[in-house]
Amino acid sequence: MRYVIQIEDLKKVYQVGDQEIHALREVQLDIADGDFVAIMGPSGSGKSTMMNVIGCLDLPTSGQFYLDGYSILDAREDELAIIRNQKIGFVFQKFHLLPRATALENVELPMIYAGISAKERRLRAMEALTSVGLGDRLNNRPNELSGGQQQRVSIARALVNNPVILLADEPTGALDSKTSVEIMGIFQRLNDQGKTVVLVTHDQEVAEYAKRLIHFRDGRIEEDQPVGKRRMAAEEVKA
Repeated sequence: MRYVIQIEDLKKVYQVGDQEIHALREVQLDIADGDFVAIMGPSGSGKSTMMNVIGCLDLPTSGQFYLDGYSILDAREDELAIIRNQKIGFVFQKFHLLPRATALENVELPMIYAGISAKERRLRAMEALTSVGLGDRLNNRPNELSGGQQQRVSIARALVNNPVILLADEPTGALDSKTSVEIMGIFQRLNDQGKTVVLVTHDQEVAEYAKRLIHFRDGRIEEDQPVGKRRMAAEEVKA
């Protein structure tokens, strides 16, 4: 079995004044290629810190962390920037789209940083937007799109460099229930096509679209098990 994420005895300690905050404690976690994992936990449980570490936005204090075979703790900052750009696709609750750029231009951004030619950028951005159902909205700016459409743009942007893992941080938090089902349907379809997805959510119903559910508490994994009765967005959309 190929693992996209391999974590062993991982710790994250923050120094706040003269106080040490243990955000992550001896975490052991493997995520296989093609898995769909939901991470849950109360405020302060460590779930957001775990997402930041997996996304190489924050480095652990100690332990072992391999992403697609790369030792993250041994990587230089310039290497981490390349890993974030080429290995990880980020999807956020608040979309983080450039307001004056079109959907196409927003999706092209990660490829500009990767040094891809303008012709290739345009082609891949068009394909990514079409794959999330926005082939007819290429030239619309964010203020001309609904919240669900803006999230589709952010998913397309996350996909264009063909990352090994998609990280979604509360991707339905700003959406109504119907649109949330549609967005989770996109993640399920991408996962069915082989993409590894890691989702952080506070919503149990959203977590049930995943295959595996991990609960954090006090910086530790309290529970890690398959989702019992998995929700299927395609069936709910038809209904």
